[in-house]
Amino acid sequence: MRFLVKQLLSASLVIFFCSCDIGKDTDQLPDQTFIYVLGVAQDGGYPQAGCLKKCCIGPKNKPELRRWVSSIAIVDNAKNRCWIFDATPDFREQLQMINDVTASENPVNIAGIFLTHAHVGHYTGLAHLGLEVMGANKIPVYAMPRMMNFLTDNGPWSQLVTKKNINVELLQDGVIININDQIKITPFLVPHRDEYSETVGFHISGPNKSVLFIPDIDKWELWQKDIVAEIERNDYLFLDATFFDGTELPGRNMSQIPHPFVVESMQLFANLSIKEKQKIHFIHFNHTNPLYQPGSNARKVLNNAGFQVAEQGKIINF
Repeated sequence: MRFLVKQLLSASLVIFFCSCDIGKDTDQLPDQTFIYVLGVAQDGGYPQAGCLKKCCIGPKNKPELRRWVSSIAIVDNAKNRCWIFDATPDFREQLQMINDVTASENPVNIAGIFLTHAHVGHYTGLAHLGLEVMGANKIPVYAMPRMMNFLTDNGPWSQLVTKKNINVELLQDGVIININDQIKITPFLVPHRDEYSETVGFHISGPNKSVLFIPDIDKWELWQKDIVAEIERNDYLFLDATFFDGTELPGRNMSQIPHPFVVESMQLFANLSIKEKQKIHFIHFNHTNPLYQPGSNARKVLNNAGFQVAEQGKIINF
């Protein structure tokens, strides 16, 4: 009975949150390894704490409009395990999302957590692994050198290490991690506000498709790599779309919180074919971003140009 209920929850969750990859039936999910979009919001989530403006009234009054902080996972249903990219403040809800679409009656095994950097939306969910909550046992947490030092030298994160709730595994720029015989993870440095750690994106190479995950970057022109070339050589890209344009935070100096405005990215990618543009799923939206609204002019402009908005709950079989 519990398995049947879980299967029904799984089906309803997929229908509510997303459209699956075309050509795949959700009934086949128990035997598949797939990418699962766990959240699409900037570090503060949606709605954001302290916001009483129109942009946050809707999701405060309608829970179905709420969105968790940006994260994706690789889910292996055959072995009831997952790898999560960024441990967000919404870790509890996102782990439940994974459990709701897995076939096993047992809690999903967290086989690893890959961290992009030390801003609050990307690592603070690790607290749920500690003594006060899950009391996890040696969960591999993959981090760059400065990020590793940040976790091991500062409480309360250092307690996760000393009590062996987590094992911090060292990442290196451009060095491949083989998580199984078919999937490879490669971290790569990107320019960002690195107060406490480096910032990385991740390249995920599966048996049939490849995914690029860059939720945070300052500006594309500051990166050593050519983002247009990366679009052409990958199948799916989740790219920083924190702000649609520079008008969202009146009174704030936007140079102090640099991100590629969506309008800048669209201009940079304008000469790509529709096929290439459709690979791009913008993610990591600030609560002010009009792309949250399906009927907004911003969303219409984006979709008419051939780009896509990342959808919480989207499943990508690869």
